[in-house]
Amino acid sequence: MHNALIDLRPFRASAPFTRMWIGSTLAGLGGQLTLVTIMLHVFDLTGSTFAVSMVAVAGLVPMIIAGLYGGMLADAFDRRIVALIAAVITFASTLMLAILTWAHMETIWWLYILSVVNAAANSVGMATRSAITPRLLPRDLLAPAAALHGITIGMMVMVGPALAGILVATTGYGWTYTIDVVLMTAMFLGLWTLPPLRPEGVIVKPGLASLIDGWQFLKRAKNIRMQYLIDITAMTFGQPVALYPALGTVLLGGGAITTGALAAAVAVGTFLSSLFSGRIVRYRWHGRGIQRAVQVYGLSILAFGAVLLAGTALPPVSENTANIGLIIAACIALAVSGASDNVSAIYRNTMMQSSVPDSIRGRLQGIFIIVVTGGPRVGALYVGALTTVTALWFPPLLGGFAVIALVALLVRLTPRFRSYDAENPEP
Repeated sequence: MHNALIDLRPFRASAPFTRMWIGSTLAGLGGQLTLVTIMLHVFDLTGSTFAVSMVAVAGLVPMIIAGLYGGMLADAFDRRIVALIAAVITFASTLMLAILTWAHMETIWWLYILSVVNAAANSVGMATRSAITPRLLPRDLLAPAAALHGITIGMMVMVGPALAGILVATTGYGWTYTIDVVLMTAMFLGLWTLPPLRPEGVIVKPGLASLIDGWQFLKRAKNIRMQYLIDITAMTFGQPVALYPALGTVLLGGGAITTGALAAAVAVGTFLSSLFSGRIVRYRWHGRGIQRAVQVYGLSILAFGAVLLAGTALPPVSENTANIGLIIAACIALAVSGASDNVSAIYRNTMMQSSVPDSIRGRLQGIFIIVVTGGPRVGALYVGALTTVTALWFPPLLGGFAVIALVALLVRLTPRFRSYDAENPEP
């Protein structure tokens, strides 16, 4: 049992890593609080699931540009400084959300604009912090560090959405944005105390030459490219987050609290899979691990769609009434999706950090963050658009089938990916 629990050696090996992890966890908790609050805020102003999905879609292009350029900055300048500047921008946009809401000056467009700024700054910050981690830890501790990142994701997504639902239901929107402002200050402590971290190797100035250099490396890096394709597939067809506000209103009932519970269920799975990741991080065949985990993810999203389909045959609900049985079944399916996605993320992060040279790691991490955070935004568009012409249950049901089939096809076409060995990492 002891060997199955999470490996805490990264904390003992590196105090700077520990401080950055604590700061990222607290700031991420606040970020999730704000993300769910913006979704609820937009739905409150518009009553439209499509408008909620557009919160994610609106930030897609700026986030892609920021991720690419941020990766180039991380490969050209002190990564500590780049991460600090990104944190300042995120802090300022969140503070503006709080000020506008308390002044009753918020509009749908302000919510979109500030969420876009947040998304762009977070892309730069996440890419830079990910490129920093291999400089703070030896290679054999990168997989345990990725599992600790899963604990971070689990905690912030588990607590953040649930707290957002409760606060919105009881106190309104202003407090949630304000709490995020306070939590964001922890990020500065974690980053400020890092040592200088200039990239190693040949430095290429940000610009077209740097972008081309990164692209040429990615063309040669078949394993990295394949994990990107697999993750985009999973996030495009298997990300039903934009449905949550409507489900709490018209299908499952329970209003904002149900919205928070559904989002938190994903995080429960993420947290538990990291908590018991001792054996997971010792599995060396990361390509196979990614394939199997993502196909289980597709199966869980399919099951979530089936639960929603079953709900259409039951009596109508409202924000003040709830179908507890269906909510529990939906939460179980989403918890499995969170666990399987986290197992895939542990292997994907480790593959990225151990097989990519430091001189180009920022650019590849920038693309990786675009895939990880951009995929769900494309998925939000898929869900929002399909829901307008079908039903709430249809996108996850169809998407689950698509994920299982497409991942099987992609891996079959690239047998080298299945044989990827963490002990002999090759990009």
